[in-house]
Amino acid sequence: MRHRKAGRHLNRNAAHRRSLFRNLSRALITHESIVTTVAKAKELRPFVERLITFAKKANAVTVEAKGKGEAEEKKAAIQALHYRRQAMSLLGPTHGTGIWDKNDTSTGDTLLKKLFRELGPRYANRPGGYTRVLKQHYRRLGDAGVTAVIELLKADEKKVQKEKKPITAPAPFAPTAIAPTVPEPAPAPTPPTETPPADNPPAAT
Repeated sequence: MRHRKAGRHLNRNAAHRRSLFRNLSRALITHESIVTTVAKAKELRPFVERLITFAKKANAVTVEAKGKGEAEEKKAAIQALHYRRQAMSLLGPTHGTGIWDKNDTSTGDTLLKKLFRELGPRYANRPGGYTRVLKQHYRRLGDAGVTAVIELLKADEKKVQKEKKPITAPAPFAPTAIAPTVPEPAPAPTPPTETPPADNPPAAT
């Protein structure tokens, strides 16, 4: 029994799972919306959100130190570089991870540049929850796996939450009127039945 062991193995060892999350994270940051299985999407969410948190912290440190002097800005740049290196250690080698637009034209940005220049400032005022997982009604061809779309939220977008119904007090219990019981009529007496005399009385001894 796997008690108190969080996470899914996804039929992979640790190294294979890390490579899987790195590839899915690169695709999600590049396209901002991908289709995968529900299990992979749920496991990918904390991995990607940790990367975005590093970018958001780097942006916050840089913005806070702006205009406070050269020493503070240099200190903030060093701290931002630290967050950048932490993100690089999670993403792995990012050589050749260019960003391409819909016309297959290179934008000149790499994966890390988009993460720290675009996604970090986008979620500067958002306290977590940068992704959305939407289950699809149709299954994947081949193994019929349940698929889902995982996507990044737009700027200043809020997740739609279901409205909670107001809790109302239960209706007061109305006692039901008890109908009067009518006594059942007594059964009519049955007349006693006479036994006919015997033809041959028993002889006296």
